Amino acid sequence: MTILKQHEVSRGLAWVKATGIALIVFGLCLPGFAALGGDLSSVQVDQAQMKASLKTTTGQAYTTHEIKTPMGSIVREYVSPDGRVFGVAWRGPSMPPMQQILGTYFQQFSDGVQAHHVAHVGRSPLNIQQPGLVVQSSGHPRGYFGRAYVPQMLPQGVTPDQIR
Repeated sequence: MTILKQHEVSRGLAWVKATGIALIVFGLCLPGFAALGGDLSSVQVDQAQMKASLKTTTGQAYTTHEIKTPMGSIVREYVSPDGRVFGVAWRGPSMPPMQQILGTYFQQFSDGVQAHHVAHVGRSPLNIQQPGLVVQSSGHPRGYFGRAYVPQMLPQGVTPDQIR
């Protein structure tokens, strides 16, 4: 191999190593997306990821964190006294990042969406009622709304109707 080719190969390997290290470090620094079922820190992560403002309202049975994006979408995260997100609701011109706001419940949601589409031909509101997850959503471009909650996580005295 010529000296020039050896230099090109070693430069290429150095770039691959540097890129790999940067990706590993960057990946370790990224906060995990939480939300439904997550803890209170997930609210700040969601706010930062959505580049949104945050308004917090504290009640007796739960705290509501309202995240408003620059495009006008609103996501409300309902946090129990023990610091867990038991419900989320949304409305706005586009659907929120469902994987982000549903966290570990996203796969169950995806499975429910597929089953819903098989059972309902055409457009109909989404209504997933599974053990451990309820998701209800509807709307059209520029007008989406919905909610998701974990029935077992609802604080005592809180009803699903309060998640809106």
